[in-house]
Amino acid sequence: MIEIKNLRKSYGRLEVIKGINLKIEKGEVFCLIGGSGSGKSTLLQCINGLEPIQAGNIIVDGINVHAKETDLNKLRQKLGIVFQQYNAFPHLTALENVALAPRLVKKIPKAQALQLAIEHLEFVGLGERANMRPASLSGGQQQRLAIARALAMKPDYMLFDEITSALDPELVGEVLDTIRKLKASGMTIIMVTHDIAFARESADKIAFFDSGLICEVGDARQVVNEPREERTRQFLERVLH
Repeated sequence: MIEIKNLRKSYGRLEVIKGINLKIEKGEVFCLIGGSGSGKSTLLQCINGLEPIQAGNIIVDGINVHAKETDLNKLRQKLGIVFQQYNAFPHLTALENVALAPRLVKKIPKAQALQLAIEHLEFVGLGERANMRPASLSGGQQQRLAIARALAMKPDYMLFDEITSALDPELVGEVLDTIRKLKASGMTIIMVTHDIAFARESADKIAFFDSGLICEVGDARQVVNEPREERTRQFLERVLH
């Protein structure tokens, strides 16, 4: 479980997260929606320990992410994160990209790491492209490669930061299909997305962010179809029509 308590995050005088509370249960798909600059992506980076916080706590499986004694490198093995940018090593094949972190971080023998990489490339539908370099892959394929790289570390949680926003519309579906497969496998997922239809159909819960605050959180279909808060309703009317 991930529990966020009274979290505050600032950049200088600008407070971008203003005392939020959230709880994500194991096995849930939890989508974060809201306008640009509302604090969604920053929250993911705080959960992963990539950004320091000013107040509050983030607890992952009983571990306080931002406590001084926490080994962040060890904790991040529980928390796979995928960004809009693919961040693959251009000089390595897809197979080598996926096998790299298990070899370097987990000290898995090369042959075992390569076998692990093949399994994860097949999971995301890239088994036949294992020996291709990233530049030879489409944007959707490169994003699925990024997902395979994160999965190869066998995380307990996957964090996705607007992973379809940089893709051409026809490539979005293949990435979202991979997310559905992950959901079916029981993976806990926290996903920042602008794809409201996908969030409604695939998420268990949705939180609507506005100006660093959570205006509404609840069952995915309820939040999208019957929002309780006027600010949520205004946002959804603007993005869905």
